[in-house]
Order: sequence, then C-alpha cells, then structure tokens
Amino acid sequence: MVCAVATICSLVAFSIMAYIALNPNVQSRIGTPDDIKHLVDKDFASYYSDHPAQAFAAQVWLNNALLTAMALVAGVLILPVIYVLYQNILNVGVIGGIMIANHRADIFFGLILPHGLLELTAVFVAAGVGMRIGWAWVAPGRLRTRAQAVATEARAGVTAAIGLAGVLAVSGAIEGFVTPSPLPTFARIAIGVLAFGSFLFYVIFFGRRAAGTGETGDLRVGEREDYVPMA
Repeated sequence: MVCAVATICSLVAFSIMAYIALNPNVQSRIGTPDDIKHLVDKDFASYYSDHPAQAFAAQVWLNNALLTAMALVAGVLILPVIYVLYQNILNVGVIGGIMIANHRADIFFGLILPHGLLELTAVFVAAGVGMRIGWAWVAPGRLRTRAQAVATEARAGVTAAIGLAGVLAVSGAIEGFVTPSPLPTFARIAIGVLAFGSFLFYVIFFGRRAAGTGETGDLRVGEREDYVPMA
C-alpha cells in the first residue's frame, strides 16, 4: 500500500512539474510575472532561512506531524486521504514547475531533496497505514468482524504513528539546520539521502525480521481482547 501511494504521488508531482514548466500560459494563470520573479529569486530560498534554525525546525516538525496525522486519519475513510495527498503534491508540483521553467531547478531540488525525501516518505507511510485501516472495514476477512478488523489495524496504526513522530523529528532537524546551511548542494543532498537510506534500511531489515516473528504492531496477546471461536 505504501509503495503504491509513494509511486502514484511521485508520478503525479513530476507530471504537474512538467506540465507547468512546458506551458507558459499555465504559469501566467498561477501568478503575475512579478509574483513569479519574486518566488524564484527570493521567496522559495528565503523560506528556509528567514527564521532561527531551532524555532524553524520545531515549527516544521509540528506542521509535518499535523499533516501526517491528517493523512493517517483521513486514510481511515480512504477517499479524504486522496485530497490531503493531492493538495500536498500539487503544492510541490506547482512550485517545482515554476522554478524549473525559470531555470532554477538546481535551487529547487537542492533545497527540497535534503529533507523532502524523508518527510514525504513519512506522509506516504501515514497515508498507506490509514488506508489499510480503512480497507479493514471494507474487507475484514472471514475470521474477523469489521469492528475487530478495524480495531486491530488501528492499534497497529498507533504504533506506526509513534514511530513516524521520530522520523519527522529527524526530517525537521534536517530542514531547519541542513537545508539552509552554507554546505555545498551535494553535501546537503547526501545528508538527506543518508537519512532516507537509513530509514529504508531500518524498515526493510528490522521490519522484515519483526514480521517474520509474527510482529504486527498490535498489542501482545493478553493485552488485547479475546475472540470467541465462530463457525
């Protein structure tokens, strides 16, 4: 589910970027020439450096935590999460398209990749977990009632939400301290790739090992309700 969400959202974002970058008429409907010039020459870059790093990192963490919570909760109803994801991806796609059209692709990707790889992945994971909870209501299986299926997946979703809070703290720290830093672009992106790769390694290596032992993120037996066998 998470891989599907990430793939579809990435394709939509890059499609929007390409459409806007290749169509000047669309750009003119988004903003006036002065607005666009101000965005590409100042506003986009200054967004990451106008505030003290500590305060900015904390604000970013809070904003991203709220967005991730919205994606997870909206996923329970399946359809609303599509709107939440689209609004987020649309914003990235529009700004990216304008920056690329005005020959600022290096600035755009140089500033968004260090933290964006991990940040957007957290949002995709939250959306995937939320939709899994929603799908448990649609298709609970033969051995569980709908209420039991939703309760099981929701408890596992809380575990994922707690883990994502730590992931977002890391991405917030990168956005606050690394993205606006005077480090060379390749170094800032390398830090983002390292953080993203560490997350993937943790999920694939430790997650697969935990799943192999039967871990689901739910409460342990004895801490959750007991089911009466049904024919």
